[in-house]
Amino acid sequence: MLRTRTLAVALVATSALALTACGSNSLEGSSSDTSSAASSIATPTVDSALAAKLPAKIKSAGKIVVGTDSTYQPNEYLDTDGKTIIGMDVDLFNAVMAKFGVKVDWRTASFESIILGVNSGKYDAGVSSFTINKDRLTQATMVSYFKAGTQWVTQKGNPKKVDPDNACGLSVAAQKGTVQQDDLTARSKKCTDGGKKAINVLIDADQAKVTAMVQSGKADAMAVDLPPAVAAVQLTNGALELLGEQYDSAPYGFVLPKKGSDEFAQAIVDALKALEADGTYKQILTKWKVDGGAISDFAVNPDVSS
Repeated sequence: MLRTRTLAVALVATSALALTACGSNSLEGSSSDTSSAASSIATPTVDSALAAKLPAKIKSAGKIVVGTDSTYQPNEYLDTDGKTIIGMDVDLFNAVMAKFGVKVDWRTASFESIILGVNSGKYDAGVSSFTINKDRLTQATMVSYFKAGTQWVTQKGNPKKVDPDNACGLSVAAQKGTVQQDDLTARSKKCTDGGKKAINVLIDADQAKVTAMVQSGKADAMAVDLPPAVAAVQLTNGALELLGEQYDSAPYGFVLPKKGSDEFAQAIVDALKALEADGTYKQILTKWKVDGGAISDFAVNPDVSS
């Protein structure tokens, strides 16, 4: 269970308390914990038609092995025992797989290694707040299930007077391999093309360490998905604050192998539709206070603008 608390910089940097996620502006008004373990989610009943569409490897094993970056609270992160992976994505994908009658074997992995791991067979799927974009669609089959955008975060009061649209010469942090890293790189190039100083883009594979950079003042700001941004503000008791509004909202996708997974992907879409119809989907998002990111147009490899 998440508990709102003040975090020292060193504590924020631990993976067990990694700060991150994605959602909508409706999250900004929340002043409570980023999750509520007290609200239990009933296990969905098995759908035999869906179970018949499981890939042979998963059906034989009776489980699906999933790679995830467990530093992205509230979507996927380590519980207080330092071992159990919990979060919105975890609850939702567990519910999806319950419709197929298989359990999920969650494996912690670095974010940038997950898609490669799925295509190599190390993982059967990747579930880690992957924004669906054209580049990732060339690498994997993706099933949309949520929507979120990028949010900037600064120290309370924005002491460096950071303007996301004019951050030239400032230090801005982001997690390695994310769309935020790409965004900051593009913004920095725009600065130098205009004769201004580049943005000092600070990158780390652990989102908690990215957050710690802002809290310590090493970074003037960070760019991250909205849910983790909101979690960072809450878990630091307001030592950090949201800057401006989220932008470039886009769907998240479950990651499956690029080849040979179309039938399974469509079956996952059907499972999501069933969870939406019986209320489980909304219940899970509400539990994690990210219901503003709910979608209803679940799809395999949806069209995206970038």
